[in-house]
Amino acid sequence: QVQLVESGGGLVQPGGSLRLSCTASGSIYGIYNMEWYRQVPGKPREWVAEITALGSTRYTDSVRGRFTISRDNNKKAVYLQMNALKPEDTAVYFCGVDVRWEVDTVNRFWGQGIQVTVST
Repeated sequence: QVQLVESGGGLVQPGGSLRLSCTASGSIYGIYNMEWYRQVPGKPREWVAEITALGSTRYTDSVRGRFTISRDNNKKAVYLQMNALKPEDTAVYFCGVDVRWEVDTVNRFWGQGIQVTVST
């Protein structure tokens, strides 16, 4: 099986920065799309950013220009650098990764979620 472990969340003041990390471990033959989502209580999970296996990136409009997604294939990790944070960025952030964990099977795996709070 595959496990995703997130780190780097916490409390930060408006205008500050945080860097989230998500590292995969387990039976991994290949890693494809890697994404970040976020969720606030009572609302659906919101897609934030994506990086493909070839390194192409996309962002939701509300974070474009402030957040940067990147990956390190050797470390089986995806990162989200978050700058100029706003109170409305407060949420639980989840990484979602498409992993080939058997020779002919690709599934989406999720991290456990990590809290990001932007507040004075």
